[in-house]
Amino acid sequence: MQESKILKFLGFMWNPLSWVMEAAAIMAIALAHDGKDLRGRVTYYCSYCHRRLYAVTSMLPWSHTNYELQLALTQPMGIDYHDFVGIVILLVVNSTISFVEENNAGNAAAALMARLAPKAKALRDGTWNELDASLLVPGDIISIKLGDIIPADARLLQGDPLKIDQSALTGESLPVTKHPGGGVYSGSTCKQGEIEAVVIATGIHTFFGKAAHLVESTTHVGHFQKVLTSIGNFCICSIATGMTIELIVMAAVQHRPYRQTVDNLLVLLIGGIPIAMPTVLSVTMAIGSHKLAQQGAITKRMTAIEEMAGMDVLCSDKTGTLTLNKLTVDNNIIEVFTRGYEKSDVVLMAARASRLENQDAIDFAIVAMLPDPKEARAGIEEVHFLPFNPTDKRTALTYLDAKGKMHRVSKGAPEQILNLAANKSEIKRKVHQVIDNFAERGLRSLAVAYQEVPEGTKESAGGPWQFIGLLPLFDPPRHDSAETIRRALDLGVSVKMITGDQLAIGKETGRRLGMGTNMYPSSSLLGDKIDSDIAVLPVDELIEQADGFAGVFPEHKYEIVKRLQARKHICGMTGDGVNDAPALKVADIGIAVADATDAARGASDIVLTEPGLSVIISAVLTSRAIFQRMKNYTVEFVFPIHFFLLFLTCHLRQHFPYHASSPFPTLLIL
Repeated sequence: MQESKILKFLGFMWNPLSWVMEAAAIMAIALAHDGKDLRGRVTYYCSYCHRRLYAVTSMLPWSHTNYELQLALTQPMGIDYHDFVGIVILLVVNSTISFVEENNAGNAAAALMARLAPKAKALRDGTWNELDASLLVPGDIISIKLGDIIPADARLLQGDPLKIDQSALTGESLPVTKHPGGGVYSGSTCKQGEIEAVVIATGIHTFFGKAAHLVESTTHVGHFQKVLTSIGNFCICSIATGMTIELIVMAAVQHRPYRQTVDNLLVLLIGGIPIAMPTVLSVTMAIGSHKLAQQGAITKRMTAIEEMAGMDVLCSDKTGTLTLNKLTVDNNIIEVFTRGYEKSDVVLMAARASRLENQDAIDFAIVAMLPDPKEARAGIEEVHFLPFNPTDKRTALTYLDAKGKMHRVSKGAPEQILNLAANKSEIKRKVHQVIDNFAERGLRSLAVAYQEVPEGTKESAGGPWQFIGLLPLFDPPRHDSAETIRRALDLGVSVKMITGDQLAIGKETGRRLGMGTNMYPSSSLLGDKIDSDIAVLPVDELIEQADGFAGVFPEHKYEIVKRLQARKHICGMTGDGVNDAPALKVADIGIAVADATDAARGASDIVLTEPGLSVIISAVLTSRAIFQRMKNYTVEFVFPIHFFLLFLTCHLRQHFPYHASSPFPTLLIL
């Protein structure tokens, strides 16, 4: 539901500092019918307002025009309503600046989301047209091919099966196979194949939309708002205490005239309010928001700048943020099982058993190991390619060499390839030992086998299979992740890895990044049955001390954030999928990483346009510099409250009788 801009604007007038200003305005209008004694004090106040507004508006590009406007408005008007009008103008200026800048930040995020919104190829009036996914309606026929983001919930029509990446929706790390007649979800990605489908749901009626809708009504009071409210409450209490004392002394002890007492209370009320503070803080955050956008971090909620400045725990996704999200072969530990073959031969054979077009992640990783991808087919003639399927769990290529002899090479799951090998009984123990060693380091295993086909036909069974070798696959860390984590620790920000992968993979990534290996399977700490062997300490304490969590489900992310917040941490959370939205919403700083889904961007406070962790740490540094300026300014207002009480005490003493020309209002205002 679209938020009312009028209500949003009025919301900036609803805070403790504004309440005091509004109370002063009410008092001013109530006293407007008799303002002779008040006029002199209001002149002081208007001069004060003029100086404060000039200091604020001089920071803005339209400062010259605004200066003239404020100068005109703050001149004594010769009527008794000028103090009331001055207060109202300040309230409107404060709210307008905050509203405009936060609205601009929201528009920037909306523009980014619109730019990244998926397109759809749909059949309309007998022709295929590319249109925005938002224009689709149930019943439309759409085309889905490799690399497409599914634009709506749809049912597949006749054709070959697709491989669909649903990780953004369900958290499944591996693509799933979808057959004709099956359903695909909006927001998932086609990894292999091409087919037509009929749209069955769009918008909030999709699986994607329903999940996103769950977090729309969630409210979140930020840390900065709490700090600002505390400052406002302190100012209100200080002013109220002083005014109460003055009222008692002036009316009950000194027996001052009623009008003089009330007029003086009004001046003290107005003078004690840090009127320009909300405006200055809003402008400072707006400038900081623009600076962060230049660094690749679009701030949707301006107060998130302060939240990020105070962040001391960052829960970061492993895949795509700490790592490249691109499978790679570790060439140094390839295991060869057949004499006469080198590690490079194992890679070449695996590349031959891979597709050169419409590649999945494994094919891409294998072929990328060659100096030139064309080497995978150099000097041979392809006869038949067997694509991967869930039953065989392997691929195979039958080919002719330069002499016309037929050969066959296959790659796939180690157990499937091992079952093909003629010498299975001899190598089985060693193969399993290597697989276990790889698994302990968080590496996946890919087996390669080779056979000759003397019959010379693609249908023939061929000769005995030779188990050539095992390739270790892993998702390598980003080149800057280790250094970025070190910088984060220097800044007092603890980075915790969040991954849906196995514990061994998480620990290996943590070891490579130097962030520690004190990690736990999240289901052992947060599941229905807590593992007593692991939870030797209170769960909250284990979560606080952990370097990361593996096998994480979406509900675990939410729970981890809540428990860290319960221990007084300001917690940031990165995410990219619909299933991350609840955790992003509840975190103090929800960060949608590059290429995140619309649901993740909608639930986040900051949207990254660049991949990796480094942009987050750079944003922390920038936010701290911005907040330091805000803090310095705020302190300048907190201390005057103490001086206010000091001058009040002096003023109430009998030695300093108050009269119209007393310097007290001037001292108070300055």
